[in-house]
Amino acid sequence: MSKGKINVSVENIFPLIKKFLYSDQEIFLRELISNATDATTKLNHLSSIGKIKGDLGNLQIEVKIDKKGKKLHIIDRGIGMSKEEVQKYINDVAFSGAEEFLEKYKDSAKDSGIIGHFGLGFYSAFMVANKVEIITKSYSKDAAAHWICDGSPEYSIETADKKDRGTEIVLHIDKDSKEFLEENRIKELLLKYNKFMPIPIKFGTKEETIPLPKDSPDDAKPETKTVDNIINNPEPAWTKKPSDLKDEDYQSFYRELYPMQFEEPLFNIHLNVDYPFNLTGILYFPRIKNDINIQKDRIQLYQNQVFVTDNVEGIVPEFLTLLRGVIDSPDIPLNVSRSYLQADGAVKKISNYITRKVGDKLSSLFKKDRKSFEEKWNDIKVVIEYGMLSEDKFFDKAEGFALYPTTDKEYLTFDELKDSIKDNQTDKDDKLVILYASDVDSQHSYIEQAKSKGYKVLLLDSPIIGHLIQKLEGKKEKISFSRVDGDTLENLIKKDEATVSKLSDKEKETLKPLIESVVKEGGYTVQLESLDSKSMPFVLTQPEFMRRMKEMQQTGGGGMMGNMPEMFNLVVNTNHELVGQILNTKTKKKKEHLIKQALDLAKLSQNLLKGEALTQFIQRSVDLIK
Repeated sequence: MSKGKINVSVENIFPLIKKFLYSDQEIFLRELISNATDATTKLNHLSSIGKIKGDLGNLQIEVKIDKKGKKLHIIDRGIGMSKEEVQKYINDVAFSGAEEFLEKYKDSAKDSGIIGHFGLGFYSAFMVANKVEIITKSYSKDAAAHWICDGSPEYSIETADKKDRGTEIVLHIDKDSKEFLEENRIKELLLKYNKFMPIPIKFGTKEETIPLPKDSPDDAKPETKTVDNIINNPEPAWTKKPSDLKDEDYQSFYRELYPMQFEEPLFNIHLNVDYPFNLTGILYFPRIKNDINIQKDRIQLYQNQVFVTDNVEGIVPEFLTLLRGVIDSPDIPLNVSRSYLQADGAVKKISNYITRKVGDKLSSLFKKDRKSFEEKWNDIKVVIEYGMLSEDKFFDKAEGFALYPTTDKEYLTFDELKDSIKDNQTDKDDKLVILYASDVDSQHSYIEQAKSKGYKVLLLDSPIIGHLIQKLEGKKEKISFSRVDGDTLENLIKKDEATVSKLSDKEKETLKPLIESVVKEGGYTVQLESLDSKSMPFVLTQPEFMRRMKEMQQTGGGGMMGNMPEMFNLVVNTNHELVGQILNTKTKKKKEHLIKQALDLAKLSQNLLKGEALTQFIQRSVDLIK
């Protein structure tokens, strides 16, 4: 037996590992299984190029718990190490065996699948173990070696009697880490980090039922057999060619990724590129509706089938973090800050590629089956609108498939919308006025009034529509969006002739202060206007700019506007019969009753009449009927 000191560039690497190198203890298992996978992949590669002859046998990795002995074993039948290689790759910490292997076989090992990105992965074992053993035998004829270290720079190494090729790592679990001796905890980590590793991972055994032959008697009972419990799927869907997969394969993989998600995705996008970077993956569009908050962090990032994180901000464009699925790339740096990722050239290219692929897929779906695309619109619109808002390149591409639904359930592209709007539907600045509603029920009377005049009304109800409208108005010339209850149609849209008022100027001078005295507690700005006689007597409108800024503030914009109270204008229709009746009613009390009733009708149309005010309105209505 020989002894020595581990060659490190700091006085003691172990406190560094325990405190600083890794932020999360549990990743030790990911690191060790990644090393075992590399060892097995190396063996496969050497066999494929004729460096190793004969049958390689069962190459699975095994994880075993010895609860009584307080030990955790990770066993592989990979390339193994000689005593000299243990000295080189384990004791000289700075040396990367994977990198050396790739360099040695660079002409043939480019696509071998060796991970080789986890650096000091082996030493992460000391985060949970107070002693670690390596028992290993090389595929060559060299004798097996047994290495032992107790978490200090001191180690011992001697010849072992191991007969089989491969490596066994034995972790003597520290008393503070006894959770890693629990079967459920290890199973949880294997499913989290190693669920799709390319080498089968055995964790215990399970009973499997043997199917009965077709001609078995009715009372025959099926037999069971004990088989290895392989906990991972070594060939997940994203590693296969799209041409080899059917729709049911993609659906099955989605259920494998999200076993607790019962709703099927709408469609998927298969990513596969090897230049100028390597990236594979599958992204799924779930039914998102109008929720932009609870859906994030559902895309899983892998590196050569090793799980890294489900926080892909900085790698995937922010608007696509609403999607689900998998991205796998060896070209994405690990364990670095978001600001670093945003500045990294390769990551930027990956982000742009993903954006382009999503745009191409959506464009293809729209052109191939527009009716089906329209049926999915309400489930995917938030992603598309978010993308148009945040990514200019996506905005340009989306112009061909982004839809603007009307309250009559038409789905129009922007160009189709412009062509369908009346030429005379312009404001005083000659901008084309696009009317929209955000809620069909609460704005029903306003919608119906606009439609009765032949105007088209869009239904734009996503939580970020205020931001997108602002961008559309900035990018499109001579376009103005106005919510249908933002002002009277007479004020929104320029007319060749003004509507003549039925009231004289003197009557108006008498009416305005009378109404202001009754409605002053509401803080309304009273405006007397000559509207269509069929319009309501009182109309509540909310200035478009103020309302839009308030809505935008609630979803991350608009500064302090969200702290301002609701502001409404009270427009009094001087051509309505009831307004004339208010003016001509003799008693003050009756006038006040009529004004309050007309105001409450206006509030009711905006869904603003609630509580005590609603109760009083009902009682007043009964009194008026009597």
